[in-house]
Amino acid sequence: MAEGANEQIIPVTIEEEMRGAYIDYSMSVIISRALPDVRDGLKPVHRRVLYGMQELGVTYNKSYKKSARIVGEVLGKYHPHGDSSVYDTMVRMAQPWSLRYPLVDGQGNFGSIDGDSPAAMRYTEARLKRISEELLNDLNKDTVDFAPNFDDSLKEPIVLPAKLPNLLLNGASGIAVGMATNMAPHNLSEVIDGVCAYIDNNDIEISELMQHITAPDFPTGGLIYGYQGVMTAYETGRGRVIMRAKASFETSKTGREQIIVTEIPYMVNKASMIEKTAQLVNEKKIEGIADLRDESDRNGLRIVYDLKKDAIPNIVLNNLYKYTQLQSSFGINNVALVKGRPHTLNLKELIKYYVEHRHEVVIRRAEYELKEAQRRAHILEGYLIALDNIDEIIEIIRGSRDPEIAKGKLIERFELSDIQAKAILEMRLQRLTGLEREKLEAEYKEVMATIEELQTLLASEEKRMELIKEEAIGLKERYGDERRTEIIHAAGDLTVEDMIPDEEMVITISHQGYIKRTPLTEYRTQSRGGVGSRGAISKDQDFTEHLFIASTHNYLLIFTKEGKVFWVKVYEIPEGSKNSRGRAIQNLIQISPDDSVRAVINAKTLTDEDYINNQFLIFCTERGMIKKTALEAYSRPRQNGINAITVNEGDRLLEVKMTSGDDHIIIASQSGRAIHFHESNVRSMGRTAAGVKAITLDSKTNDHVVGMVCVNRPDSNLLVVSEKGYGKRSSIDEYRITKRGGKGVKTLNVTEKTGSLVAIKEVIDSDDLMIINRSGITIRLAVEDLRVMGRATQGVKLIRLNDNDEISSVEKIEHIEGEEDDVEDAEIVNESEDSEANSTDSAESNDESEEENND
Repeated sequence: MAEGANEQIIPVTIEEEMRGAYIDYSMSVIISRALPDVRDGLKPVHRRVLYGMQELGVTYNKSYKKSARIVGEVLGKYHPHGDSSVYDTMVRMAQPWSLRYPLVDGQGNFGSIDGDSPAAMRYTEARLKRISEELLNDLNKDTVDFAPNFDDSLKEPIVLPAKLPNLLLNGASGIAVGMATNMAPHNLSEVIDGVCAYIDNNDIEISELMQHITAPDFPTGGLIYGYQGVMTAYETGRGRVIMRAKASFETSKTGREQIIVTEIPYMVNKASMIEKTAQLVNEKKIEGIADLRDESDRNGLRIVYDLKKDAIPNIVLNNLYKYTQLQSSFGINNVALVKGRPHTLNLKELIKYYVEHRHEVVIRRAEYELKEAQRRAHILEGYLIALDNIDEIIEIIRGSRDPEIAKGKLIERFELSDIQAKAILEMRLQRLTGLEREKLEAEYKEVMATIEELQTLLASEEKRMELIKEEAIGLKERYGDERRTEIIHAAGDLTVEDMIPDEEMVITISHQGYIKRTPLTEYRTQSRGGVGSRGAISKDQDFTEHLFIASTHNYLLIFTKEGKVFWVKVYEIPEGSKNSRGRAIQNLIQISPDDSVRAVINAKTLTDEDYINNQFLIFCTERGMIKKTALEAYSRPRQNGINAITVNEGDRLLEVKMTSGDDHIIIASQSGRAIHFHESNVRSMGRTAAGVKAITLDSKTNDHVVGMVCVNRPDSNLLVVSEKGYGKRSSIDEYRITKRGGKGVKTLNVTEKTGSLVAIKEVIDSDDLMIINRSGITIRLAVEDLRVMGRATQGVKLIRLNDNDEISSVEKIEHIEGEEDDVEDAEIVNESEDSEANSTDSAESNDESEEENND
């Protein structure tokens, strides 16, 4: 006995058994649980829930049924697993924040975007959505194969007919063994357009398909930030899409700045995100937020971040994007089952397999309907024969002992089929009326037309494809909607420029840092001789500091006193009318609160090699350092800015000018001295260099540089202004060209009456000056009203100042026709005051020349 028993034992190594068992398990998970079918976009559990609900009769136009009843139906007939697996699946298909096009219509608590659990299945009710019918329609027309259920007692479909391209519309996610899938949802209207484009041209390129299907469309809206990940995913089946919340800036009734979030990234738990953000604020990892709260209600999502008084909204928002789930990523991995095998699919392949499935469904449906029509036509032919010979048929029936004998006689006499004879025997007497005969003849004609139509359809692939297109367009008309997710092109996505016209804009930057762009046409609409128009409305004591013309495709390089540079495309600057204040520049660039803008350079392009290598930036600091660097060093924009120059401790960046490499440079100090040298005296250096000495300052008087001009126009004059209101303009030829680094020559006879030098500007007759006093008074002056005079004179008094008031700063404004500022115009006063100064000119000039040569 023992020996016989041993013969039944087959020795197997544990490695082989484990390998075999694990492979079987893996295949079961891959095919029967975790991955969707490419044809209908459903996993087995989803398919069984939808089919079970249809079989139970809970369609969109019927009343709701208890979820427990539906779960029991699916569980008992098709899906022998835990009840939670079925209920959780049904719940997710009913959540509008989970599916772009929900398939189940839920009534009751089906959870929330905060991650709340749904109510138990005994409390909730559900039915199918109307859109689900499009997945299930034609199941009864032999369009798909059926397979036995788990106990062979029923049949279930192995795939749904799926008139909808559900895999693209709702996406899918799942973790199998050794592979996973994560497919993004899309907009129905766009997908249908893409399907139609593919049907029209099977050789269509993915880039052409992307003109129809532009990007994923998430149910929670939000923004797609950057397009590269989308392009990669569509071309290869794998890619990373950056999602951002949709945020805007508002000011509360109390005047506090706020960030308002109205849409969050897909699959983000709102409550958890707010909790983690509060934790980061408490830990001081995110600065500038005073309070945050969730104001979401039935009208929509709304998260409010109250900012502290000194906080810059743009910086706070960027930190929120960086550290919280206001920015998250969606890793697209398009893995689906194709003929039972997992494949990674690109956009074109997803559409191709869907169209192939629909083509097969259309053929099978047409074949089924043709058989049914032919069967009906066959019976109708029998009826018509019977009506033509009704008296004889009645006689045969009356003379027969039983139906079988009557059927045999009818078949023999009129050459009928068994089906026809049986139908005649079962025909009701009312069919003998004249009206009924007409109905039969009309029905026969209709059925024959249907047969012909179906035969034509089955004979022509072109007609079948046309039918698929018509059905798809019908779906678009019925269920199509607008995109919810916006596409924001990040830096490097140059495609956005193609959509922006290249127009001339007037760029205005105010003293307090408000920036805007206004179409040049708005300034030029006013005819010459008009009364002028009011310019920018600024805060008290604010005024226009920079005003120039730039094209929408130009780059602005914005330099700060701490030596950083930021890039802004002109079209990224908020557009405003002449009368609007503009947007705070801190909302466009991540400038620190204690930093301020010192210079703005308008660069036509940063990609033209010839341009960027032959244009130079000249930097000047308050302590007299100068640096020259090719524009090429600043041609790679970065969102957070970079160091443009190394500023030594105790020094600050003062001016930045763009030159052609052949300009003349004049730098002036507070003590009234100026040095004039050619640009070639400053060799080109690297971006982070600190520079070399431009002018020797008087260390005893705490002297510092007040301005730099770069001259390349023959008609230019040099204008100098002192703090007590004196100024003049002189010919640049009066300033001898020397070497860099000397003490310079006298540019203004600085006395107690004039005060120190505060500004130098290169001007021409058509320029205007904006003079700002420490008391906040702003005055506009026409340069042409100032006569040209000698270099070392005291100058004339430009404006009257109150006691203890001084000139704070002077800005040159490019004159644009139709542009006026809301400031007082001034006339030059005390023209005669320059006489006493002119007598000192020649002797001082000789002294300065000696000083210069010694240096």
